[in-house]
Amino acid sequence: MGKSKKQKGENYLERRPGRPEGLPWHIEKENTVTLDVENRGFMNRVAQKLFRKPKVSHIHLDPLGSFVWIHMDGVMDIAELGKLVKAEFGESAEPLYERLAKYFQILDSYSFVEWK
Repeated sequence: MGKSKKQKGENYLERRPGRPEGLPWHIEKENTVTLDVENRGFMNRVAQKLFRKPKVSHIHLDPLGSFVWIHMDGVMDIAELGKLVKAEFGESAEPLYERLAKYFQILDSYSFVEWK
C-alpha cells in the first residue's frame, strides 16, 4: 500500500489551493464572498418538498475567509496566502497559520477547494 501525500512528509503550507470549477460564488458588499451551493440528491429533494428547504444554500464567508477565497488561485501556496492575510489583517489574524489550516480543512471537507 502506498502512503498518502501527508504521510510522505508533505508540508501543508506548500499546498496550492484553488477554487473548484462549477461552484458559483459572488462578492457582496464590503468584499464579503457568498458561495451558492445547490442541494442535490434524493434526501435533499425530499427535504425541499416536505420541509420547504431551499434548493440553493448561500454560505457567507467572514472577512478573513472572503479575502482568502478571492486570492485562492491554485498558484499561491498557503504560506504565500498567509503573508497576504498578515499584511491585510495584521495581528487580528493571529494565530494565522492555525486558522488557515483549519479553514482549509473545513473547505476540503465540503469539497470547496481543489488542490493544485
